[in-house]
Amino acid sequence: MRIPRRLVLPIIALCVFVLSDTAAARFLLPHRAVYDMTLIKASDRSGIADVTGRMIYEFYGSACLDYTTNTRIVTRIDSVTTSGLTDQQMTTFEAADGNTFSFMTKTYVDQALQKEVRGTATREGQNVMVRLEKPEHKDFDIGSTQFPTQHMLDIMNRADAGETLYETRLFDGVGDADKAMTTSVLIGKKAEAEKNDPEAPALAKLEKDRAWPIEVAYFDDSTERGDELPQTIINLKLHENGIARDLVMNYSNFSLSGKLVKLELLDMKSGICDK
Repeated sequence: MRIPRRLVLPIIALCVFVLSDTAAARFLLPHRAVYDMTLIKASDRSGIADVTGRMIYEFYGSACLDYTTNTRIVTRIDSVTTSGLTDQQMTTFEAADGNTFSFMTKTYVDQALQKEVRGTATREGQNVMVRLEKPEHKDFDIGSTQFPTQHMLDIMNRADAGETLYETRLFDGVGDADKAMTTSVLIGKKAEAEKNDPEAPALAKLEKDRAWPIEVAYFDDSTERGDELPQTIINLKLHENGIARDLVMNYSNFSLSGKLVKLELLDMKSGICDK
């Protein structure tokens, strides 16, 4: 069964400590978040009968230490006739100045390595150059784009400024890591979690539980834009401290839910840079 390009979620760098143009320093939490993954719906064309699994997302770093993330998604995908276990592991490093982004993804199916993608993206002037090491050596220019940390900070800063809809480009090293995607971002009004929210126990560690509802639609901008439908739509609630929850991942033929079931706050080094 073909694995969707964005089963590794684009929440790869949610946490960072920076000075924004519109607000004071934003301190977001290094953390480890665990999400239970379940199937919401699937069309007959998908061939999927059920999906269950778990995602573990870790963030480390600060504006002084750069940003490192580890994401692992283990899912069992059942069809009418077969069942398979998929294990996707992704590590990224993003320089605090936003000029370098490195990535490594390994995909295992039934414990056998099926695919490895590894490379580095470097900003050169207005454009970004990508150098792939695996699955084969390849250099190419993907134009002007954001990296994941920049992308998420952009969402937060625009949300603070009251913006509700905008479009930008993102390169996150997902899939074949051969292109940037155009993202259309819809930002809702920040609100508190309801008392009966199923994720409330995991949120108990947070001092603040107000979050923006966010929708990000991903378009392949290598093709003509007309009546093109997005390849993927991700919905989530995003807290000011970088915690993401209530995930819904809509692919062309099926949708998955990711519920936050465990949250661990990691040790933090000072976000204040030495002068």
